[in-house]
Amino acid sequence: MKNKKIIALFSTLSSLLLGSCSPPRPSHPVVGAKNFTEQVVLGELLAQEIEAKSGLKVERRFYLAGSYICQQSLLAGRIDGYVEYTGTALTAILKQPAGRDPQVVYSTVRKLFEDRYRVTAASPLGFENTFAMVVRGDDARRLHLTTLSQAEKFTPGWRLGVGYEFEQRPDGLPGLSAAYGLRFAAPPRTMDLGLLYRALVAHQVDMIAANSTDGPIQALGLTILEDDRRYFPPYQAVPLVRDDALRRWPQIATALDALAGKITAADMRAMNEAVDGRHRDPVEVVREFRSAHGL
Repeated sequence: MKNKKIIALFSTLSSLLLGSCSPPRPSHPVVGAKNFTEQVVLGELLAQEIEAKSGLKVERRFYLAGSYICQQSLLAGRIDGYVEYTGTALTAILKQPAGRDPQVVYSTVRKLFEDRYRVTAASPLGFENTFAMVVRGDDARRLHLTTLSQAEKFTPGWRLGVGYEFEQRPDGLPGLSAAYGLRFAAPPRTMDLGLLYRALVAHQVDMIAANSTDGPIQALGLTILEDDRRYFPPYQAVPLVRDDALRRWPQIATALDALAGKITAADMRAMNEAVDGRHRDPVEVVREFRSAHGL
């Protein structure tokens, strides 16, 4: 009898502990974002648009590190949606071979997210943010560089700077190095994305793996080397939203429809530069964008 009581007690404690691990279900939508400027801007854009279309208060959970943390937070119900990039979703999350056709990649991502996770990939926001291999503008002009193929003979004397994800991702550095035969003077320096541009301008590195919509590229007179062998897959920005959240708050779908196709790459660069270069509040930058576009 004593053993049975002990077993029952452990069973009750286990149930309580497991239950405490489950995230609470808030009475309002929760929008997430990764830990770089563009993601914060896009997260704020989703949040403001949902609030405007629904009258609901949206909780922001930004700076969630990379894609893995955002995806796990989404599946666990700790966030209801965030903006992902189709190439990242296809290769880093879904573990599928890289594709080259934007519509095929989007369709594959949409189907697999629904089938596997009951998550809706909404319509693309209108721009693509691909990885960009960036060098100093002076170096590009001096060496007559416009493409990654042309850079191959110079990289053995260069130092490379990358973000934490890019070094290991299936669509990142290992595949890129193989596609172009890139070899560098030392192992890549890994750092936060926000530090890459400082390191490049300070001549601490000679090439960085950045993002094509980063504001500092134009502001600092840097040069993106063309991916002339088309290694990188398409990276359209698309909101990912839990089906359960869409059922609970159907106004979210109205907000997502309003944002479809509304943002150009130039728009995104301008918003990124406003935050990074001019140190403006993302809330105000997004509010101005929405006003200018009739949202």
